[in-house]
Amino acid sequence: MKKKLSFLVFLLAAAFMCRAQSTDQLTLNDCYRLALQNYPEVKQRELIAKTADYTIENIQKGYLPQLNINGQASYQSAVIALPFKVPGVNFPTYSKDQYKLYGEVDQTLYDGGEIKQQKQLQKTTEAINQQQLEADLYQLKDRINQLFFGVLLVDEQIKQNDLVIKDVQLGHDKIRASIRNGTAFRSNGDVLEAQVLQDEQQSVNLRASRKAYMDMLSLFIGKTVDENTLLVKPPSVNVMHAINRPELLVYDLQGKNLDAQNKLLTVQTLPKLSLFLQGGFARPGLDLLSNNFAGYYIGGIKLAWSPSIFYTLKNSRALIDISRKNLVVEKETFLFNTNLTVKQQDADIGKYEQLLASDDRIIELRTKVKNTAMAQLENGVITSNDFLIDVNDENQARQNKILHEVQLLMTQYNQQTTTGNQQ
Repeated sequence: MKKKLSFLVFLLAAAFMCRAQSTDQLTLNDCYRLALQNYPEVKQRELIAKTADYTIENIQKGYLPQLNINGQASYQSAVIALPFKVPGVNFPTYSKDQYKLYGEVDQTLYDGGEIKQQKQLQKTTEAINQQQLEADLYQLKDRINQLFFGVLLVDEQIKQNDLVIKDVQLGHDKIRASIRNGTAFRSNGDVLEAQVLQDEQQSVNLRASRKAYMDMLSLFIGKTVDENTLLVKPPSVNVMHAINRPELLVYDLQGKNLDAQNKLLTVQTLPKLSLFLQGGFARPGLDLLSNNFAGYYIGGIKLAWSPSIFYTLKNSRALIDISRKNLVVEKETFLFNTNLTVKQQDADIGKYEQLLASDDRIIELRTKVKNTAMAQLENGVITSNDFLIDVNDENQARQNKILHEVQLLMTQYNQQTTTGNQQ
């Protein structure tokens, strides 16, 4: 008895585990989240951040002493020569070939804030790249919507097709009884049997379509899904029409980037102050009375200012203003096209709601006609072909409702994606 009880407990546990495995559920938000984690392009987040870090680190090194090593060999047509002679004093004769090898170290004291502004410009560039990546990844939601609601539609079509098979099979069972009684022709049964086989073929096609959708969805989310995975039908939503797409933040960041470029132009007009130390080996050296190779060094403070930047400053600022105006136009165009899509989606939602309002009544009437046809078929009043016409009419009415329900739901969620107002 104990062995039988243990075996029963084992069977119940196994059945529970199988049921748990067979009811694996997946929501639309799950698919969004997994797709954003799994899509290869998401790896660019880290690459963009590393690029910015390396660039800023290089800019920061502008505060470190800058070392330059230079060499020069020259030949000149004339050298310094005294036009007179001093008794008892021999002045050197300079060689026309001269040589110089030296290193120079510069330490910035004041750069007008150029390095600081370059760092700020790089930070805004990184922010733009990261946000543009988010905008690109956001487009995944459209593709997930197509696959997810495609599966939901096929699931409902499979259920409806199974109901049609049951109706036709029931009609076939009734006509077989009439055939045995000699009140119906065998051809009537053949017609219904052929229809059952044809509907079963449709089930095969639908399940193949579902598998194709699920295989593509599996690639996007990086998770294995199969015929046992249940996609949870999301609830109906009312979407706000305010546009909150990630692309709008891209435009705002691009505007800040233009501000940073404009400030960089300003600081580049300021003078630069630095310490310098130069040391080398040359002929002649610093001693003008010697024509021999000699080492030397020079140190001091250096002021650098280039007025030539003002040659192009006005045009450079004009180019930034043009870029700013182009940015405004691009943003307005994006909002215009997005609002246009939202208006079209509003029209589609209204259309599907109106169609659904009459779908139930159509189904009710078609079901009455089919039920009457079932009785008439059993009594030999109509043929199998007449019965199938009524069955197919009811099936088409139900298929229309299924399609309208999924289309309405998908359009609502597409509009959510279009406006950027995911809940």
